[in-house]
Amino acid sequence: MRLEDNAALFHALKGDHPVVPLFIFDKDILDKLEEKKDARVQFIHQELVSLQNQLQKFGSDIDVRYGVPAEVWKELLNDYKVAQVFTNRDYEPYARKRDIEISALLKDHDIAFSDFKDHVIFDRDEIVKDNGSPYTVYTPFSKKWLAALTDDHLKSFSCKPYYDRFYQYKAKAIPALSEMGFETFEFDYPDRTIDLAVIKKYADQRNFPGITGTSRLSMHLRFGTLSIRELTRLAQKNSQSWLNELIWRNFYQVIIWHFPESAEKAFKPAYDRIPWRNDEKQFRAWRQGRTGYPIVDAGMRELNETGFMHNRVRMVVASFLTKHLLIDWRWGEAYFAKKLLDFELASNNGGWQWAAGSGCDAAPYFRVFNPTLQTEKFDPDFNYIKTWVPEFRDSKYPEKIVDHKEARELALSVYKSALNS
Repeated sequence: MRLEDNAALFHALKGDHPVVPLFIFDKDILDKLEEKKDARVQFIHQELVSLQNQLQKFGSDIDVRYGVPAEVWKELLNDYKVAQVFTNRDYEPYARKRDIEISALLKDHDIAFSDFKDHVIFDRDEIVKDNGSPYTVYTPFSKKWLAALTDDHLKSFSCKPYYDRFYQYKAKAIPALSEMGFETFEFDYPDRTIDLAVIKKYADQRNFPGITGTSRLSMHLRFGTLSIRELTRLAQKNSQSWLNELIWRNFYQVIIWHFPESAEKAFKPAYDRIPWRNDEKQFRAWRQGRTGYPIVDAGMRELNETGFMHNRVRMVVASFLTKHLLIDWRWGEAYFAKKLLDFELASNNGGWQWAAGSGCDAAPYFRVFNPTLQTEKFDPDFNYIKTWVPEFRDSKYPEKIVDHKEARELALSVYKSALNS
């Protein structure tokens, strides 16, 4: 979602033909979204309008369509004489299936389909074990990642010198959100301004949700309004701790590529034997932020209102759902997928399976976050909790829906029994 430092766009502009920027609102994805006031869809729409304004300044435009991708491409082949299609690579199962389908359609018309690495530093098979198999543990992956990193990996794709190669034309109007079944509404999106002071203090402040200790750039990284190469250069110079988070993101993208089945199944198959309790009433209390545990409730209320949740709190609420309530991690993952502005399947799935113990390099099953201790350690003055659960000391605040000690003992027993069966 940017005109600069964009790998596919760079290669297209350096080619032999005028370039038409294209975006397809994928009906197969959008029709599954239950909430019609979706901040992410609106954000994409706003960014497309911004891109259109930029392109129109030098006589070009962006062609934005809405529909099933294969059907849209049949229309495009009638509307343009297409020489080649350029796109940036996506590693998630649905996207891979879609891109294979489009590539086959284009091949039938003798049109080349070229995809490029853009939103990770290292691609699918670039960081692997000496025997060629993928890493499933973060630490050795990150060590090899860092050892392999060179300045060449961080060079920007400078598109600006080639802007005169954009096709000179006027596109149809961008489809309105209402045409796609979505509503327009006021929403306070996170700023894409990079705060170097926050990044430099990241290691010391990252775990405290009551302060501005994280960059809040995850949505812009997810939608490509910022470049991973730019952010990695900044991390290299300013914060190894922040760089580690970017490497985790790369790790999960590689995992979803090599193990697409982990999108729906436990990475460690034995964990699919766990007899989840899946209590609907408790799940509703968790979603609403009414569990009686202030740190958990603060996280869920922040998510519901803003589409964001602090990373430390994400771990706490995920552990609470899977260990205290014995609710299937897939329920929590699906709820986060509906609500998170920065939702990305690979990282969301990886994080939830980490919390449940079922994922690659996951927290061991017997690690159960104690919400009270987490509060004492990371929100000792209740700054975060006061913001989102102001009534936490009042009689109106709900009783705890489970006792920590009893819930922990039950979780350990259930997990142990299932994994040893």
